[in-house]
Amino acid sequence: MTNEAGTHGAILQDTAPENGDHPLVELRNAGKSYGNIRALHGVGLQVHPGRVTCVLGDNGAGKSTLIKIVSGLHQHTEGEFLVDGEPVRFSTPREALDKGIATVYQDLAVVPLMPVWRNFFLGSEMTKGPWPVRRLDIERMKKTADQELRNMGIVLDDLEQPIGTLSGGQRQCVAIARAVYFGARVLILDEPTAALGVKQSGVVLKYIAAARDRGLGVIFITHNPHHAYMVGDHFSVLRLGTMELSASRDQVSLEELTNHMAGGAELASLKHELAQVRGVDVDRLPEAEELTVPAATGEGKS
Repeated sequence: MTNEAGTHGAILQDTAPENGDHPLVELRNAGKSYGNIRALHGVGLQVHPGRVTCVLGDNGAGKSTLIKIVSGLHQHTEGEFLVDGEPVRFSTPREALDKGIATVYQDLAVVPLMPVWRNFFLGSEMTKGPWPVRRLDIERMKKTADQELRNMGIVLDDLEQPIGTLSGGQRQCVAIARAVYFGARVLILDEPTAALGVKQSGVVLKYIAAARDRGLGVIFITHNPHHAYMVGDHFSVLRLGTMELSASRDQVSLEELTNHMAGGAELASLKHELAQVRGVDVDRLPEAEELTVPAATGEGKS
């Protein structure tokens, strides 16, 4: 296992699973530039089946750019992007979908006034009858939507209700079930818990774990380290377009992950200045030497 010093003093770990399975999606030193602006640089990422890879970062860290590369919206300008070990360069999101890479964005791409079953098949409706008088197979779509939602543990009393009447967590779960049904092997979730309360966030996290248990590789984009640590198997922290931290669950604690996410190195350097401000308790602020993730030794944390 190799170690490499990170751009902000972290240790970047080579944390490929020991079971030898190959990544579904991999970025190697990937980057993206928009003219003279370098939005992403030197990013490495591996997504394995049956694992949740959490990508964390503050606003402007490069999370959106990473999503756009993997989902086929934008092309990388540096490094390599591999799917099933083969280099790819997607021109459209449809090409990514054809490879089994599905993205669930925050806005979910649903029509609020349409029924749940109609949104489930939006753009990919089932039809019946001979051409050119084919018509929607409504009963089969309702039955299929209900079955697939139940397979994910989602039980809705009425699939005819407008999807806009569901809670935010329920809408997220319907979008996840839809992606799974249409053949997603890699599921990218863009801040699925950002606008949700505690209870609804828990519902979404449960279905993220369910997707992982069904063998999907999940990329969970979030700025909440607590949510990430609940379901994550591997954690990648982006900062100013570069990889601040890359470590598996047994190599980083929640406290260490939170410190990196919050820019702990910078906070530590400000500890002396903050101590001069009346009413500020600096005793619990991290020291700079506490922020380095230990090198991998093959032993998990207790």
